[in-house]
Amino acid sequence: MTIETATPERAGAPTTGHRWRWIALAVILSAEVMDLLDVLVTNLAGPAIRADLGGSPAVIQWLGAGYTLAMAVGLVTGGRLGDLYGRRRMFLVGVLGFTAASALCALAAGPGTLITARVVQGLFGALLLPQGLGLIKEMFSANELAAAFGAFGPVMGLSAVGGPILAGWLVDADLAGTGWRAIFLINVPLGLLAALGALCFLPESRATRATRLDLPGVLLVSLGAVLLVHPLVQGRELGWPWWTLAMPVGAVLVLALFARYELARQRAGRDPLVVPTLFRRRAFTGGLVAGLAFFTALTGFSLVFSLYLQLGLGWSPLRTGLASVPQALGMVLAFVLAGAGLARRLGRRLIHLGLGVVVAGVAGMLLTLRLVGDDVTPWRLTPALLAVGFGMGLVMAPFFDIVLSGVDEEETGSASGTLTAVQQLGGALGVALLGTVFFDVATAGVGHAVRVTLVAELGLLLVTIAGAFLLPRRAREGVAH
Repeated sequence: MTIETATPERAGAPTTGHRWRWIALAVILSAEVMDLLDVLVTNLAGPAIRADLGGSPAVIQWLGAGYTLAMAVGLVTGGRLGDLYGRRRMFLVGVLGFTAASALCALAAGPGTLITARVVQGLFGALLLPQGLGLIKEMFSANELAAAFGAFGPVMGLSAVGGPILAGWLVDADLAGTGWRAIFLINVPLGLLAALGALCFLPESRATRATRLDLPGVLLVSLGAVLLVHPLVQGRELGWPWWTLAMPVGAVLVLALFARYELARQRAGRDPLVVPTLFRRRAFTGGLVAGLAFFTALTGFSLVFSLYLQLGLGWSPLRTGLASVPQALGMVLAFVLAGAGLARRLGRRLIHLGLGVVVAGVAGMLLTLRLVGDDVTPWRLTPALLAVGFGMGLVMAPFFDIVLSGVDEEETGSASGTLTAVQQLGGALGVALLGTVFFDVATAGVGHAVRVTLVAELGLLLVTIAGAFLLPRRAREGVAH
């Protein structure tokens, strides 16, 4: 899942919109919905998938981490491929590849095949999603852009609320004996319809000046990300051999080499993957730290909550999906309030306010679990989940625009792409880190495991609070992510 917002005014906006722009917007939104659903469903269906295909608990972690890690490393070049070869063409390649990978997920006979297909899904999703923003800016006139981007909120909100319920129902219903496979099969008709819509209604679009690809930079940052995530997932079940401790050190060295390479590339007059001067900006480095910690906490919370309800309490996927609705509703409500002017009035204070609400929600859940033990009901969890979702929405709504306000205009494109990739990397780290904490202490009881994991969640939120103090106080007028 990516966050996209925009201001209605921009230089060079078309004075008249594309003829089929509103239908084309529906096509783009359908692709966003597929991505969001595929982030959510494996957290919910993971236990059922493992029960069917076998494998260690790490299989559940890789189903989410493989997808978001591939998305993170692919996003840094996905938008540039659209600039070079055409956004409509890359949208088509992305949606057809995503659809084919979804079919492979549904047909997987073993955990290795399924995880591989999830990685392929993430790579094609990284090619697909960046094209939508550029296409919308090309299709809509300046006075319609706000309405076009305003459609994202309700659609993504409904998907966030309805997605877990739909996924849980599909797994429980076992339609034609498909079980968990139905959550991937549903992407096939959606993807084919999106591809047909793209052929019929999306315009040709590409940048007037496309930056060149930085393939060595992509390889270095991909290697660094894999070296960081892989030992977190696999180390626990292998007994933490020496190489699982050496790999994170290797990740730091590879990322340092990446930084030096990017600086040399910029000095040679070539286009860097990430503009090196960004790391001299306090707002950007603070945003990276805060964003990585926050999105790690957000994704890890969703996974551990689902595992606790299904593995610890024996709830069905559908009941688990219904139990997560208060969190999604809280997030939607927060986005509505932030968009109604709260973000503009409070600026950075809204981020800290939201983080305080999330901390209160997580602490409330800890208290609830300690008081009621295993006698948990959805209603008893509702207040804490509402607080967690509402606080997370308050943080997410202004976060990107405020971070981008601390960089120069010419650095905004590179900073925006890097932050979006960090959002996805945080998702992979959340599944890897908090999932490992959960499974590591689950031998002492799942209830104990979820409480320990929630304490780790509070630690990540404290890091986010500290990093947020480095951000600008308010978003700059005209900034768009």
